[in-house]
This record gives sequence, structure tokens and C-alpha cells, in this order.
Amino acid sequence: MPKNSYSTGGFKFIIGWLVCFGIRLIPYRPPNMEPILTATMPFSKKYGWAGGFVFGFLSIVLFDAAVGKVGEWTWITGVAYGLLGVGAYFFFRHKEASALNFLKYAVLGTILYDAATGLTIGPLFFGQTLRDAFFGQIPFTALHLLGNMVLSVTISPILYKLVVNNWSLEINPVRSLGLFYPKTK
Repeated sequence: MPKNSYSTGGFKFIIGWLVCFGIRLIPYRPPNMEPILTATMPFSKKYGWAGGFVFGFLSIVLFDAAVGKVGEWTWITGVAYGLLGVGAYFFFRHKEASALNFLKYAVLGTILYDAATGLTIGPLFFGQTLRDAFFGQIPFTALHLLGNMVLSVTISPILYKLVVNNWSLEINPVRSLGLFYPKTK
């Protein structure tokens, strides 16, 4: 089975989602200190565009479901983070998983994400004018950029090395259950 197989990496996805949940549930954390892009980048590097999409999308959907706050924004932000995962795959396809490269994509991804979601959700769902959405987005994006820059140079490389690229965390459910393999003495 290929080393980047989803069937052996499921446990890693769970660890990644738990890291995201843990950081997002820290009380009194700085505003817009969101770990989703930070965690999505390493998974996109290892598991490709589909793995990046699934990780980003489900990070939002699972969290919103767990805290009971599913709404229209869940699907929009979920798809947006999923698309950032696809973009991360293409960005990292021929690049090293380094802190500098994680930082570069975090800046690009944050600006794209905030432009797409910040200029659509308020006007479409809350009656906000496009002008108000644009000017209100500036401080939001500045804080979001700062948070993603810090997390991308600290958490992303650690997550890639200790979780995503760690072969000892790969679990083959068929082999783990002893199915289709003769028992040895």
C-alpha cells in the first residue's frame, strides 16, 4: 500500500483535527488565532489535493457540529478551507515542507480566504454593505494574518514532522484487526 494512503493515515487526520479543536477551544486566545490552515498545509503536502480538501472542509464542519453552531457559514467556510487545502497541495507539490514555505502559503492563503469569505458572508447573510464588509475586514485580516503567520512557523513544521510524516502513526485497519492475515505463533 502506498505510504500516503488514506487507509493508513486516518489516525493522523484525527490527531490533526484534535490539534485544531484544542487550539480553537483555548479560552481567551487571541482573536483570529485559527489553526485550520496551519494544520491543513501539512496534510495537503502528504495526502494531496483530496486529502487537503477533506482535512480543511471537515475541520470546520466537525468543529461547528461539536459546538452546536452549524449554519450557512459552516458550509461556506468549510468549502473555502477545503479549497485552501487544494491550493496548498499545488503550492507544496514541488516545495519542501519548511517553516518558510508554510509561512509563505499562510500569508497567501489567509488573504485569499479572508477576501473570499469576508466579502461574501456579511453581505449575503447579514445584510452588510460591501463597503462595510471591506473596511471591517481590514483589522480582522490583520489579526488573522498575524495568527496564521505565528502558527505556520511553529505548529505546521511540528505537525508535519511528528504526525503527518511519522510512519509509526500509520495504522492499517485490516492488518490491525488480523483480518486476511494468518496468525503467527
